[in-house]
Amino acid sequence: MISGTFEIANEAEMMAFAASFKEELFAGDVVLLEGPLGAGKTTLVRGLLLSLGFDGPVRSPTFNLIQTFPTDPPVMHADLYRLKSTRGTGIDDYFVDHLCLIEWPDRAEDLVVPTECWRIEIAFRGEGRMVKVSPPEVA
Repeated sequence: MISGTFEIANEAEMMAFAASFKEELFAGDVVLLEGPLGAGKTTLVRGLLLSLGFDGPVRSPTFNLIQTFPTDPPVMHADLYRLKSTRGTGIDDYFVDHLCLIEWPDRAEDLVVPTECWRIEIAFRGEGRMVKVSPPEVA
């Protein structure tokens, strides 16, 4: 299981790093993506989707909040940057049958995710990034 802190030098490395998760993520998994604006959260999502066979454009869903992708497993990508509440968004409807990738999870105070979820924190480090991956705790 992927865990720890990794140095990522550029966008291509972030895409390749994201692809390395392909075999570890399944429908029903939730991945919380944290980091400042421009850190690479959506780039990581783009790399994962590419590795799952999606070849269309992948943009941050900042304004439409949720995007879904017909991959295997199906993916739901949410960006909560502009929210204070997830009430009425339907995000939790995806938790059972989609791989859920959620940017800015701290913005929606009422977001209730499964306790067993992945956390990926991305921080700037010089020209590159530091990526800390915390897998779900296994009981």
